[in-house]
Amino acid sequence: MSSLLRRAIVYAAIAAACLGAFALFAAYQAGRIERAHPPSGRFVDVDGGRLHVVVLGAADATPVVLLHGSSTNLGDMRLALGDRLAARFRVILIDRPGHGWSDRPDGRADASPARQAKLVRQALQRIGVTRPILVAHSWSGALATAYALSYPRDVAGLVLLAPVTHPWPETSAWYDNIISGLLAESARTAGAPVIGPLFARTLALPLGELLIGPAVQSVFAPDAPPPDYLARTGGALLLRPGAFAANAQDLAAIEDFVKAQAPNYLKIMTPAVIIAGDADVTVPTSVHAEAIAAAMPNAKLIVLPGVGHMVHYAAPERVVEAIAELAAISATDNSTRP
Repeated sequence: MSSLLRRAIVYAAIAAACLGAFALFAAYQAGRIERAHPPSGRFVDVDGGRLHVVVLGAADATPVVLLHGSSTNLGDMRLALGDRLAARFRVILIDRPGHGWSDRPDGRADASPARQAKLVRQALQRIGVTRPILVAHSWSGALATAYALSYPRDVAGLVLLAPVTHPWPETSAWYDNIISGLLAESARTAGAPVIGPLFARTLALPLGELLIGPAVQSVFAPDAPPPDYLARTGGALLLRPGAFAANAQDLAAIEDFVKAQAPNYLKIMTPAVIIAGDADVTVPTSVHAEAIAAAMPNAKLIVLPGVGHMVHYAAPERVVEAIAELAAISATDNSTRP
């Protein structure tokens, strides 16, 4: 055996040992995270798995479904809006497939917002929720609009918060600092077909633990996140291997999806309110919110000056007003139906 081959074998053994150590660390940390943030709701059967659902408020009130964005879970929407809305509405919070405590029945195929819309609708039907108002943040803007296109009679209204709705080129928003650059590259790696699962089960968690705090600060900018945001929302659940890979797949698939879906927005007749901030560099308002407001026949756009991507934290009262407005329209519509 040549010295070169022996050296290669030694290096390979060291690399394997390091990856094994990272995998054990990731498994241990994932268990610790899950024990710290157990399920807070119930599990509802859907095709091939279960979705984690939390229901708040009176059973006979107008149903409002809160759909979280990428890199988080239902805890984000609950902290910002859940209890505030529960005093007036029946609030349904759902962990999207693969996030929080929800299953990802079809793996990578569930990165499609249309597929997620189908599973969400199944869960809502099985708990007796019909014609809800959908309130969707960021990535879920594509999910909510896919839902309205596929099931127009099943949606009473749309409230889209800094929604992702159109394709947009990579700009300095992704690479304006080392944190966003590392996050983008981590998502690409974890979403890769072959190396992705290995990365998600070894390096993603320790790297994510270093980046998640600064990432939260970045996505809330220019505003500050609430105190103990990660602890109160269970944000660390994202770092578990399965959730990290699911989130990466969602991010990798979204641009092609909205590129195909965007020409159909003019068909959405559902009343809608779109709320975005003019300081949002994560999902630029001029590319997404303004474009879909112009395309949808019954949409109203509200642009908040000096507000970034997390509009549901910066202006929750405006979100509540929008929901109440759509609920009133829905009630009038229902009263005039034969």
